[in-house]
Amino acid sequence: MELTLTRTTRRRGYTEGVLTDEKGKHLADTLEPQWRALDKGEKKVAGKTAIPEGTYDVVVTMSPRFGTYLPLLVGVPGFEGRRMHAGNNAEYDSRGCILLGERNGPGMIINSRVTVRRVTEMMMREKKIRITIKIKEQ
Repeated sequence: MELTLTRTTRRRGYTEGVLTDEKGKHLADTLEPQWRALDKGEKKVAGKTAIPEGTYDVVVTMSPRFGTYLPLLVGVPGFEGRRMHAGNNAEYDSRGCILLGERNGPGMIINSRVTVRRVTEMMMREKKIRITIKIKEQ
């Protein structure tokens, strides 16, 4: 399974995007912490920096923090334990991870738990999962 997270909005404090499958089907709206130009020397702020653009393997494993199976991005340089999980606000809920849900105004998503459950169950049926994170072309 090939997923794409396209970042559509980059603002101070949050980054919005869209998660799609290999056919372009919309799976979820996404919310992450603030995007920073790490490749241009901008400093990472722990728990408040979006994952760098790139292609990463994804595995579904038990999350000790959440006590349930959740997608985990593997091999993100400078980042460990980055998951896709539920939450509504990047500042309070993300801690550097990708929140899944439905857009509900700037920097907010809703229906996150239902969305995460649906996407995780879909991923659990796959043998190999990769995600490409990119910025929307202007």
